[in-house]
Amino acid sequence: MDEVAQAVEDVKRTWDQTVVQIEDHIKEIQRCGKSGKGIQEVNSLPRLNSAAQDGLALLRSLQFRFDLLAQQLPTEEEVVSALAALSSWKEQYLGLHSSLRNANLQAKNNIREAAQEERELLLGGGEESTIRRRNLQTKAGMTSAAESITESLRRTRQLMVQEVERSVNTLVTFEESTGVLKKAESEYKGQRSLLMHTRRLLSTMQRQDVMDRVIMVAGFLIFISAVFYVVSKRIGLLALQRKIVTAIKSGSMGHEDVGKELSKSINKDHLTAGQPNILLHVNDEL
Repeated sequence: MDEVAQAVEDVKRTWDQTVVQIEDHIKEIQRCGKSGKGIQEVNSLPRLNSAAQDGLALLRSLQFRFDLLAQQLPTEEEVVSALAALSSWKEQYLGLHSSLRNANLQAKNNIREAAQEERELLLGGGEESTIRRRNLQTKAGMTSAAESITESLRRTRQLMVQEVERSVNTLVTFEESTGVLKKAESEYKGQRSLLMHTRRLLSTMQRQDVMDRVIMVAGFLIFISAVFYVVSKRIGLLALQRKIVTAIKSGSMGHEDVGKELSKSINKDHLTAGQPNILLHVNDEL
């Protein structure tokens, strides 16, 4: 049997027990005033009514709980059967409520008649009336004291029940809070490891960014140096070319002097592999 079916059976069992208790209280209320103690039984009537009202309140809560459980039953047949039982419970509740009201009316009539009989006996003369008056006073005092003690115990019991329920609710709240805190702790640990991994990645990226910047700056400087070197060499060769062409045109240098001058310039400046093209161009012009 699953948990829902077990809960349904528990509710049914509690319902039957509560109905029996309410019916007993209703019977006691109906008997009030029939024993010839109308004045004394007036004090017990509120206690019986209070117990019956508590039972009816419990029946209302059981109906609400049974309605919730009925929707959770596994099969459709069980749901239909539970709803039919709930309908009969509602009719039974209304019948008990009506019976309690009728029992109170009957008890009041019984107490009124018993009080009238006792009044007539008390107003009568003789020793019997005196003894009866004393007994009534004594029994009334004892009954009143007993009723006061019973009512005090009942209030104490209600307070204890409320305190127990409050303690249970507090424990449930503590358990839920503990579960939430444990879940938050596990999530925090997961986030912490993720943050540490992210921090390591950021540190690696920062170092890589610095290295990239250094490499870019170094490469740029090397490139600028190479460009400056190449430009300076080409400017020197162009100047030498113009000088040689001018000298040849003026006739101050011969072909042998030009070759010697070029050899000296090559040995002096260590021309690169691309520079022989310039020499060829010079020779062509010559």
